[in-house]
Amino acid sequence: MQKQLHVYFTGRVQGVGFRFTAQDIAAELGVTGWVKNLRDGRVEIVAEAKVEALKDLLERLNKFFSRYIQDTDIEWLPPTCEFNDFRVKV
Repeated sequence: MQKQLHVYFTGRVQGVGFRFTAQDIAAELGVTGWVKNLRDGRVEIVAEAKVEALKDLLERLNKFFSRYIQDTDIEWLPPTCEFNDFRVKV
């Protein structure tokens, strides 16, 4: 089943390669959407794929950046099917 994942990562998540790692993992898993840095220091991701792929994305990011992530705010939504790939937004 397809879902949309909207997540905010809090901590020292900027300047550590978070966005480009997320992009690489998403491409490997066939996840579409985007990732961007926010002015308040958080990283935001909107991603769509099968639930298992989205859970895998979260698991890999949490494992890879465990020492940088302090909190993760996750919201599961219905998919919009508006994305063709996964991009880093500026």
